[in-house]
Amino acid sequence: MSWYWELLIGIAIGVAALWVTLVVTLIIVRPRGGLLREALRLLPDVLRLVRRLGSDRSLPRGVHVRLWLLLAYLALPVDLFPDFVPVLGYADDAIVVVFVLRSVVRRSGLAAVRRHWPGTDDGFVTFTRLTRVSAGPDAPNSTA
Repeated sequence: MSWYWELLIGIAIGVAALWVTLVVTLIIVRPRGGLLREALRLLPDVLRLVRRLGSDRSLPRGVHVRLWLLLAYLALPVDLFPDFVPVLGYADDAIVVVFVLRSVVRRSGLAAVRRHWPGTDDGFVTFTRLTRVSAGPDAPNSTA
């Protein structure tokens, strides 16, 4: 077998292993209960938040890389679960968004995210619940 075929088989095995890893990760970090419905209601605010965070040059480069990778994943027509699969078809996108935003919040800090949050205070509280980060002193209506 030529090295070309060995390379293609290796790449195919690597992509399959990555897919399985991502599916297992999605199963582990999926939102519980009604959080998925709440996430869908926050979608317009989250999209504006991603745009605002992406344009903030004071944030670390890793935040920008994560946001670009998120946008690339959402723009690609290939999903972890095809959209025709009930529930999981659209849920995988929401779960990936929550996972990336949790990483962005932890990297940039909750204060930066709060500064760029375009929605209501209740929406921000829901956002912190979805991303499983502590609102702490940066939470709305808190006394710091």
